[in-house]
Amino acid sequence: MVSRTTDPEVHVRGQQPPGGVERPRLRAGAAAFTALAALAATGLVAGPAVGATVANPCALPRTSAHHSLGLDTWNGSYARPTRALDAVMVFLSFPDAEPLTTPAELAADHFPATSEYFTRASYGRFDLRAHPRSEWVEMPRDSTSYGIRRDWDSGNRSAYLRDAVAAADEDVDFSRYDIVYLVADPDAPGVDSDATKVVNLDRPLEVDGTEIKRVVTVFERHPPDRNVLAHETGHVFDLADLYHRPEDGKGDWDTHVGDWDVMGSQFGLAPDLFGWHKWKLGWLSRAQVSCVQGSEPQVVSLEPTDAPPPEYGGLGTRLAVVRTGPDSVLAIEARSAAGNDAETCTEGVLVYRVRNGAASGDGPVEVVDAHPDTEACWDRSVYPPLADAPLEVGETITVPGTGVRVEVTDRTEGGSWTVKIAPPVVG
Repeated sequence: MVSRTTDPEVHVRGQQPPGGVERPRLRAGAAAFTALAALAATGLVAGPAVGATVANPCALPRTSAHHSLGLDTWNGSYARPTRALDAVMVFLSFPDAEPLTTPAELAADHFPATSEYFTRASYGRFDLRAHPRSEWVEMPRDSTSYGIRRDWDSGNRSAYLRDAVAAADEDVDFSRYDIVYLVADPDAPGVDSDATKVVNLDRPLEVDGTEIKRVVTVFERHPPDRNVLAHETGHVFDLADLYHRPEDGKGDWDTHVGDWDVMGSQFGLAPDLFGWHKWKLGWLSRAQVSCVQGSEPQVVSLEPTDAPPPEYGGLGTRLAVVRTGPDSVLAIEARSAAGNDAETCTEGVLVYRVRNGAASGDGPVEVVDAHPDTEACWDRSVYPPLADAPLEVGETITVPGTGVRVEVTDRTEGGSWTVKIAPPVVG
């Protein structure tokens, strides 16, 4: 299945890992602007380090790769979602079209659903507070004059941002907000729904005494694609694209992670964020991450990353990590039909590779397919070969290229999974 993605980055096809599972059976303007240069999701690179987020030998260091998945420090040029963040949603109309919808209708396309997504993903530790404007802001030029499209000309894109912020600044105090969503009239003739993206600014916009470093430009249809704003907002928090873009624009975009994270596909059946992402964002602490070291097997009890915390007590262990090199790890987590993953068609223990030096779109995460000879959910999955990637009870896999052996030995009535992890023998 081909799924439309929203970010205009060029992607390189990744390789699906070989090998398989050992298992008992098979199954089937008014503002002051500094020189504006908009860069489509590639502008700000390493950024300043802000503190040490973790002290853990399994925590990969952050690199200069765009949206590096290293998490020893936080990139201070991005807002970190460990507190409530306020987002303004500005609705833009054009002289060449009379809107067929209202700002309230378009706001309801995305909120409260997007806020609820992040509340579930963060275990209630992050609140995305949306502030949609109630009136249209008219742009000074026709929609067709901006050349809006997926791979957008930088000059036209800069003109669009300049005009939009200047027009909105008459009524919006941008200093009050952490995130800016610019939502275009979906029925204007020059609006291309494939152009939705985050635009990073190599020189921030200075307006209302604050700096705007990035803007989410929304050109979605009404109603929009599922979870599209959750995906784009993930970029605002320095998360990478996990899909790959075929060279000819045709074929499968979802061979890296399939349904298993919204940064891979907003259409996924299990779109909750990977546990590695939750660790990076500050929603999992070291106490919820088991770093598997040494030469002896280690038994870990994993609570599903998508399950809410119990009414009493902490989160429990949600992620196990094995260091496989200076720039790579294997991450191991349980996934269930809960929270953002309520529509998943398979449950189990998911294993995936993480590389801190791979840039957004270059395969920083690759799910290990424990069942490479079968597929699942072919009628609903964005990539059926990975829909049955998780291990079930009684199944074992030795991950190709690492020597790491993962065995699922039990699942308790409470829903936790008992996993035996054997690091590679060194010597």
